[in-house]
Amino acid sequence: MEMRMDFPRLVFFAYTILIPHLVAVTVAQPDLVYHNCSENVGTYSNNSTYQSNLNTLLSTLFSYKEINYGFYNFSVGQSPNEVNAIALCRGDITQDKCHSCLNDSRLQLPQRCPYQNEAIGGYDECMLRYSNRSIFRTLEILPSFYVPNPNNVSNEDVFNQALKTLLDSLRSKAASGNSLLKFATGEATGTGDKRIYGFMQCTPDLNESSCSICLEGAINDVPACCGNKEGGRIFKPSCSLRFETFRFYDFTAANTPPPATWPPSSPSPSDNLTPPSPAIVTPTKGKKSNTSRTLILIVVPTVIISVLLISFICFFLKKRRPRGQFLSFEGETRTLESLQFQFSTIRVATDNFSDANKLGEGGFGSVYKGRLSDGQEIAVKRLSAGSKQGELEFKNEVLLMAKLQHRNLVRLLGFCLERSERLLIYEFMPNLSLHGFIFDPIKQTQLNWEKRYKIIGGIARGLLYLHEDSRLRIIHRDLKASNILLDAEMNPKISDFGIARLFAVDQTQENTSRIMGTYGYMAPEYVLHGKFSVKSDVYSLGVLILEIISGQKNNCFHVGENTEYLLTHAWISWREGTASSMIDPTLRDGSTSEIMRCIHIGLLCVQENVADRPTMASVMLMLNSYSLNLPIPSHPAFFLRSNIDQNISSGLEHNSRSTDSDLSRSSSPINSQYIRLE
Repeated sequence: MEMRMDFPRLVFFAYTILIPHLVAVTVAQPDLVYHNCSENVGTYSNNSTYQSNLNTLLSTLFSYKEINYGFYNFSVGQSPNEVNAIALCRGDITQDKCHSCLNDSRLQLPQRCPYQNEAIGGYDECMLRYSNRSIFRTLEILPSFYVPNPNNVSNEDVFNQALKTLLDSLRSKAASGNSLLKFATGEATGTGDKRIYGFMQCTPDLNESSCSICLEGAINDVPACCGNKEGGRIFKPSCSLRFETFRFYDFTAANTPPPATWPPSSPSPSDNLTPPSPAIVTPTKGKKSNTSRTLILIVVPTVIISVLLISFICFFLKKRRPRGQFLSFEGETRTLESLQFQFSTIRVATDNFSDANKLGEGGFGSVYKGRLSDGQEIAVKRLSAGSKQGELEFKNEVLLMAKLQHRNLVRLLGFCLERSERLLIYEFMPNLSLHGFIFDPIKQTQLNWEKRYKIIGGIARGLLYLHEDSRLRIIHRDLKASNILLDAEMNPKISDFGIARLFAVDQTQENTSRIMGTYGYMAPEYVLHGKFSVKSDVYSLGVLILEIISGQKNNCFHVGENTEYLLTHAWISWREGTASSMIDPTLRDGSTSEIMRCIHIGLLCVQENVADRPTMASVMLMLNSYSLNLPIPSHPAFFLRSNIDQNISSGLEHNSRSTDSDLSRSSSPINSQYIRLE
């Protein structure tokens, strides 16, 4: 018997049957307010045991609806693939809001940190972190995240004194909380008729001493985060604080004390300082619990039905698709058959995407080296199924790169769009990325000043073409060292246009609620308010120039045994006349005046005021004309300090729950990440 169903009825059938089962994962989540992907504890591969355990853990978090005062700790699996997680909601929010916030977090964080063993992120109302190392009952103060209020106070001295008194009292109150909740709110008289409202919170698995140390560190970070501001938020793995001149918390809920035992209706555990031990979820033999059996009986049929329906729909749509391949983007439809490769051709060229041909891996998927039948070498970007670069970004990059031709832009040779495979085929860059040179202690010696100056000029020419000289005005939005590729002669070529945006010729600015890019390179107006323009790319170029000159990353600039934020050090040293201290020691034979001029240009590009930053045309003029007097730069955006207060380090050394390896990891300068956000 042949089954027939017209397309409208098929869509209705899929909608009514499939969507209710998938709504939890298909509804768009808001972007995380903050997140960090640790580079120090390794990565996992696709379809690995660790990934399976992580998925199980995050699914458990979503299904576990009982809110024990907003705090969870979980473990899944066995070492070395064990995944440990901590989730914490703000102490004044409802159970429904907590569950919703954590659901958004558990969907967003793995997308922001794909294949990272350790990650942390969250919103104002909740925090989620996971790792392959033990993180329970352990004080950790890094990384720190800053979110300042944009408004300045009228009387800084009076305001700061009142704020300090308030925060000191809240620290004591929060730290003395029990194993259910370490949370405190309060208010004080600020300046004029304004009052100051504050809150502090620790993960309740910490003891009173550790919580107090963490909150003291957060208080000490207030000047760096929010000096002279009416409010600010500071997030750390073990604690957080916020203050504003308006009441941002639920007063009634915040002042309702929790029961004194865990859980309220059951005897408390033997360790009265912490919630129960993490729930261990591991494969077991024998009889399973009724809960597990019920969950399996519900989930497995749902997944099977969903997969069958999706397969049926895809098969149906494929049969209806006309011959030839068309991509549509922003109202434009064009045939790209001349650029389209067969998947079988690329599979042969890359030796079936062998590990030996893999050049790198990122959030989008993997890049492979290949060789076509005519001998031409190619680089193939194979987007993963869970790639942050979705179909829209794929179409975006294909259409943009097909239109753009410049010696400082990577040339797109073609693409492949077959079944679930999405491939982008580029010209092969034998020296790979700039990131692999300037941050490698061995390879950076191959880049003398002449080559680095040539690279800076090439990047600037490529940006000038995108902003002003091409028939399209394009904002790249993700300019960074890893997206600058180097050919055989070390000529730079800008790559990765997956999140680039087209502007009208007379358009100067655009807003977005979807913030995408790389922290440290993103301009403040983009991170804080979603506003981007050509000046956003100029800001990224400024950061890149300072990295090229120093040979160090923007978030961990080393000065002796200390670690600072690169822009902070560049600004202070330039203002004090000691800018030569940031120059890479391998550039001994470079022109000092030329290097100092480039530092000056870099600081002009990263100024906080958008209008003060130069255009790319002005940057090119500055680079090529030594007779041109440069304006004096104002302070850069994200002007932060990254020194850890001595008493915090001292307190960490006396934390009996931390191992030596945990202490070195927590206080290591390489982990000193201070991120200023919305």
